[in-house]
Amino acid sequence: MKDKIHPKYFETTITCACGNVINTRSTVKNIRVEICSACHPFFTGKQKLIDTAGRVERFRRKYKSLEEKKENKEAQSVEKQDSALRQAKGGEQDRTAEK
Repeated sequence: MKDKIHPKYFETTITCACGNVINTRSTVKNIRVEICSACHPFFTGKQKLIDTAGRVERFRRKYKSLEEKKENKEAQSVEKQDSALRQAKGGEQDRTAEK
């Protein structure tokens, strides 16, 4: 092995956001992670929604307004069709009254 080209190797602790602590060796002294094998859904078999910085809520708020606009547009379309039908039927009744 060549001298002075390899990184230093330390005893380190990996700390998860759930509180799990793992002791190992690494080139970095202390490591903090958001998800570890103790809390990751793949390893635990439990479904868990992890919302980082409110991304899921922000997504729902963003597309909620678009969905409401779409529903309003559909409701207006139905109202227009109903009023057109009423006018058409009203016109037919006027014609039959004239006869």
